[in-house]
Amino acid sequence: MNAALINLGYLGASALFVAGLKGLAHPRSAPRGNLMGATGMLIAVALTLLDRRMVTFQAIAVTLVIGTVIGATLALKIQMTAMPQLVALLNGLGGGASVFVAGVGLLEFRDAAVPALNHFTMAAVTSGVIGAVTFWGSLVAFAKLQELITDNSIRFPGQQLVNLTLAVAVGGIGLWLWLTPEPHAVYWLVVALSSMLGLLLVLPVGGADMPVVIALLNSCSGLAAAATGFVLNNNVLIIAGSLVGASGLILTQIMCRAMNRSLVDVMAGGTQATSGGGQVGDIYTGRVKAGSPEEVALLFDTARRVVIVPGFGMAVSQAQYVVAQFAELLCGRGVEVEFAVHPVAGRMPGHMNVLLAEANIAYDQLKELDDSNASFDRTDVALVIGANDVVNPAARTDPASPIAGMPILDVDKAATVVVIKRSLSSGFAGIPNPLFVDGKTIMLFGDAREMVQAIIKVLKEA
Repeated sequence: MNAALINLGYLGASALFVAGLKGLAHPRSAPRGNLMGATGMLIAVALTLLDRRMVTFQAIAVTLVIGTVIGATLALKIQMTAMPQLVALLNGLGGGASVFVAGVGLLEFRDAAVPALNHFTMAAVTSGVIGAVTFWGSLVAFAKLQELITDNSIRFPGQQLVNLTLAVAVGGIGLWLWLTPEPHAVYWLVVALSSMLGLLLVLPVGGADMPVVIALLNSCSGLAAAATGFVLNNNVLIIAGSLVGASGLILTQIMCRAMNRSLVDVMAGGTQATSGGGQVGDIYTGRVKAGSPEEVALLFDTARRVVIVPGFGMAVSQAQYVVAQFAELLCGRGVEVEFAVHPVAGRMPGHMNVLLAEANIAYDQLKELDDSNASFDRTDVALVIGANDVVNPAARTDPASPIAGMPILDVDKAATVVVIKRSLSSGFAGIPNPLFVDGKTIMLFGDAREMVQAIIKVLKEA
């Protein structure tokens, strides 16, 4: 195809990427934005394959059908609780693809004795390093989220020194490869060292910090793709990778701010689980006020304003649909209902927002942390469903707590707090929650979906 037409098509695809990213900024326009981004990627892939004369139109059609079947199957079969693992895996595959594409590109340029080879080498090395770190780091994140390995911080003595040594070695050998026409095998040595670095960087990160890691790895996959774009001299890959890289870094910053943590502290595994089973038992014994669905229903029967706080427990029990029915029932009784969504609730950024949107809950009912905290003092009942660390008042009251300073949802300022949990187990941070023994808190132990259904049944029969 004519180079001008290819570049014009790339420009159109890039415009769709930008417009799609803009659409993702709001829940109402997110479906349209997602479709625009997917369309842009379809155009970019098809044009690239035709430009490189790799395949025919028939081959493109066949691969599109295969990819559509795989994508549709994943979309329909993957549970929302497993979505963070899928995102981590997709980030890793993006990084791995960049490693091999950049390596093949580097080999091609060396064989062709391309002028300005050093610039291609620099881009290839950058893509290989970031891609390898992303791939292996994402596999560790996947394994932790899938509970194939412990989600606690995994560290060993001298790990920081080992990481620093690996980083210096990667930088030094990469610079050597860039400045001198060394054998292609040196590139794979850089990739191997970067792979070790990726493993050791994510192993110390605990489950509480996984939303930050997912956002960071997403950014890294984009940066690796952008570097590969320079290797291939492909404009659309540079633009798409830059968009993903920049948006991922911004999201990482938002997540760190929401946890009152620095990125360095997160990657060093700064939050450690500190509570043992005996300690938790001593803290809660004789102080927890447990209730029944019938008792809790009476609270909602007289409430004028209710704020629902979703957490990972809601995702596990797939309770979003009955929660939506519960909210609709309360609204039909004239109760003001809102959802307070913490930025790091769940196991990935936006986890709760997606779940609630899946249940067709009105967008204007979803409130961000600051907006929710401004109204808890005039809330009759705050219903916490499977959340823990994001409502732990120790972050606000205990300077010695591992989550001290972390912005939380101030549910303890509501007149009454109802917490639905299976047990008194700690959250990802591994610390007890004084909210559970607060005098205004009623604990409702059981599966979130079953408990909400029981409350709905009592309210309808009243």
